[in-house]
Amino acid sequence: MAFQRNRPAALGVKAPLPGFIEPALATSIERVPSGSRWIHEIKFDGYRVQVHVANESAKIFTRRGHDWTHRFKKVAHDAWQIKAASAIVDGEIVVPAADGTTDFSVLQNELKGKSTRIVLVAFDLLYLNGRDLRKLPLIQRKAELRKIVEGTDVQFSESFEIEGREMFAHACKIGLEGVVSKVRDSPYPKGRTSDWVKKTCVQRETLTIAGFSLDEGKWDGIYVGRLKGDDLIYAGKVDNGFDKTSAAELQKKLKPLIRKTQPYTKRIAHKGIWVEPKLLAEIEYRAKSAEGKVRHPFFRGLREDL
Repeated sequence: MAFQRNRPAALGVKAPLPGFIEPALATSIERVPSGSRWIHEIKFDGYRVQVHVANESAKIFTRRGHDWTHRFKKVAHDAWQIKAASAIVDGEIVVPAADGTTDFSVLQNELKGKSTRIVLVAFDLLYLNGRDLRKLPLIQRKAELRKIVEGTDVQFSESFEIEGREMFAHACKIGLEGVVSKVRDSPYPKGRTSDWVKKTCVQRETLTIAGFSLDEGKWDGIYVGRLKGDDLIYAGKVDNGFDKTSAAELQKKLKPLIRKTQPYTKRIAHKGIWVEPKLLAEIEYRAKSAEGKVRHPFFRGLREDL
């Protein structure tokens, strides 16, 4: 049964329902801004989408305006519950883990089947009940958005009015991808803008080298693992951070350690040249998946002091 679609007090400018709207994009920065001018949101790791609700149905558009309603049937059904006669919502489709983190690779795997785990996280409202809201202050748009998604299966992206450095440090500590900061009183921006900025977390970890890969004889990275007791758990493949010299030197050190079988406790599907798990690598990465795999990893060097 559909939700009763109540019409709130008129806001914004009366206008017909537009087609796809160019999404606002955040600019990468070196330091998260601070001060009362800014609000901060969690940066999610998923598919950016624009949801159009009208005539008792919902359409899901990708960041580039492609209609992917057929691929996101669950999200379209969830969006149909939004308490509005018509609306355009800006958000992200994610697969949330128990700890609140999100992982793009898990989302991609979920999309291969009929997933019940994907959800829409809504963070902005561009149009509501026949009125264009894009010129309203962000904080007001978000207040209206909260009202229409409350009690539905659509999640609302909370904003945090704390110091940017504190927000960023906490996000990185608990393994989130990063922070998006927005000018609280800004209208909805066009394209990439300095009113929306983002900062991703960079983390480092010492991981065990379990093998390496060659592509037609050329260096193609290393496989790494994380020790949990006596078990070596797969933690991903690291492709970046090597030049010809470092790749040659590392391969020279790994060749004497070659073995026939994988050193992982649980076998993985990848084909590699496996080695005794004796060498440690310092790996920089942006985030971890729910299974502990490093995302966007970068080889920083061997840890021969450990």
